Amino acid sequence: MATFKKLNNTLTKFIQNQPVFFVATAGREGRVNVSPKGMDTLKVVDENNIAWLSLTGSGNESAAHVIETKRMTLMFCAFEGDAMILRTYGEAEVLYPHHAGWEKAIDAFPAIAGSRQIFNLKVDLVQTSCGTGVPVMRFHKERADEELIPYFDDLGPEGTEKFWRKRNAVSLDGNPTGIIGPDSSK
Repeated sequence: MATFKKLNNTLTKFIQNQPVFFVATAGREGRVNVSPKGMDTLKVVDENNIAWLSLTGSGNESAAHVIETKRMTLMFCAFEGDAMILRTYGEAEVLYPHHAGWEKAIDAFPAIAGSRQIFNLKVDLVQTSCGTGVPVMRFHKERADEELIPYFDDLGPEGTEKFWRKRNAVSLDGNPTGIIGPDSSK
């Protein structure tokens, strides 16, 4: 195991080569959440900052947790090539489509139906470990291209906002996620 205060070129390249990453968050009380993420939704901004685009899904735990505690860990595993696990620890902020700055921030990512928020992680610790317990697997394809994206494309912006109100406005523990803007009256 090794620890670093920031990402270097080797660690950044490792992150960029992984087709999947995992997000872990927790509030002060309640459930801990771990979610797998994929697609072109993660950008290493610099040696201490990572941004990732959160797509609409069945829940929105990470947003509620970040609002409450800001704590976040991102984990990357090598499923091909040399074994390694890399974790980035730090505090995150969440940016929503109803926030100033959304239009500029979203430009860093491809246009994807169902985009709901961008998390900005300020990395204060990076840890690597061997990863020899992680299986070797081959990446086949993105499921989102056939299922997630067409679903939210068909819903359109108004249907997606209705989905947010029904399924993404509060966490499993009943905490607000901030997805619905303060000036939204629908």
